Amino acid sequence: MAFSMHSHSGQFCPGHAKDSLEEVLQKAISRGMETFAFTEHMPRESDDDLYPEEESIAPLRPRHELFLVEAAKLREKYAGIIKILIGFEGEWIRPSYAALMTELASNPVVDFYIGSVHHVHGIPIDYDKALYRKARELAGGSDERLFEDYFDAQFEMLNALKPRVVGHLDLIRLLSDNPNRNLKEVKGVWEKVVRNLKVIVAQGGLLELNTSALRKGLNEPYPTRSVCDEFLSMGGMLTLSDDSHGIAHVGTNYEKGIAYLESLGVKDLYTLDGKDGKLNSKASVRSVPLASVKETFNA
Repeated sequence: MAFSMHSHSGQFCPGHAKDSLEEVLQKAISRGMETFAFTEHMPRESDDDLYPEEESIAPLRPRHELFLVEAAKLREKYAGIIKILIGFEGEWIRPSYAALMTELASNPVVDFYIGSVHHVHGIPIDYDKALYRKARELAGGSDERLFEDYFDAQFEMLNALKPRVVGHLDLIRLLSDNPNRNLKEVKGVWEKVVRNLKVIVAQGGLLELNTSALRKGLNEPYPTRSVCDEFLSMGGMLTLSDDSHGIAHVGTNYEKGIAYLESLGVKDLYTLDGKDGKLNSKASVRSVPLASVKETFNA
């Protein structure tokens, strides 16, 4: 059963992604996916948190509400063809975002959300090199210090929100000077990684194996091998995501991702079953044989 737990569309992330929500879904169906999660970026609460191409936070919340309406319509339209999970990708910029994410997640249409960190010291760390360097200077001037601050922010997010799915755990690698470095070689960073992994396992969270790192030029998906080995040794549960930003990315590098998982000795992945709009219910975890993902995915 091929699936993806993380996606975006140009319809609701304009300037960030391409294509309509339905076009992205149709591409997922054509690639043999049987479960697909809609997880547009959540609205932000301050103009200070806008990306360079954005002018105001004013349209973000209304756009999010329209996204949920459209996602629910598509879930009904494609029932029996593909299971659609409705969620959003969280933005942990500062602790005050915990209240906003909790509020957004209370909508009965929402099955889950992804707990992600894209900012350190209020600066986006995966947008471009200039902003990454700005965040690094605020952290003390080295990649190691910025990595430590990133994983501390992630630790705060995990403890505050207990997300069902944790997004691209080591995203901080992307624009660093040595993005393919083994994090285990950096003691202070590795200790924080292991600490965070223990929290995810204790919370029963799913850690996404995110293949978008490969299309962005990294040698391995998120998370890197040493992180995956450590997480799996703890009994952690991996899920699978393409983090698509339009139809061109749906299922991109899944063949490489599956081979990577096989090399890690992974036999089963995990996904969620939807709440079906039931108030106060909780999406349940379901195991999916990796062999089934490989067999059903249309390369």
